[in-house]
Amino acid sequence: MNWTAKKISEIRKIKGLTQEELAEQAKINLRTIQRIENSESEPRGKTLNLICEVLEIDSKELILTESSIREKNIGTKIINGLFLIALNMVLVGIIGFLTLDSNANMNSVFGGYLLSIFLPFFIIVMTKEMSGMERILKFGFGYIAYFVLVMAKQGFPTGFVTGLFPCLLISISVLYFGNELIKNRE
Repeated sequence: MNWTAKKISEIRKIKGLTQEELAEQAKINLRTIQRIENSESEPRGKTLNLICEVLEIDSKELILTESSIREKNIGTKIINGLFLIALNMVLVGIIGFLTLDSNANMNSVFGGYLLSIFLPFFIIVMTKEMSGMERILKFGFGYIAYFVLVMAKQGFPTGFVTGLFPCLLISISVLYFGNELIKNRE
């Protein structure tokens, strides 16, 4: 349901009007009111003004509020996207630094393995409502991109021997199957 339809429906219910009563008072077809409230059509011009007059709301305010909500949604999506990109770079950077670095010793590689389990598990705990695939698309695309990049630049043997590829595989597996781990614990 879009914002305008939701607001019209809410105000109509607050005023104690049925769809039929609103249609009758606004001199609009009942089917038009039903389409508007079901988000099948958007009220414009005369129809919007008639509905707003009956509901005693300002049509300009209704339109301005809806457009500001859409702008906030777009801004929020951009900020969330930038945050996800930065988070993916940090996660991949940590694993890469601990494993692929030329000075990495066994302790670093072991730390990489531990972090490849615990960082994704923390993400799972914070995003229980997400599906495994959605979680991989949001938080695992950095791992996949890093895998492809290392594969192209240094080859599979280097990535596997350093422990980077197993860490990436563990991380992606935990992100995907994490809901199953949490369900078993609860």
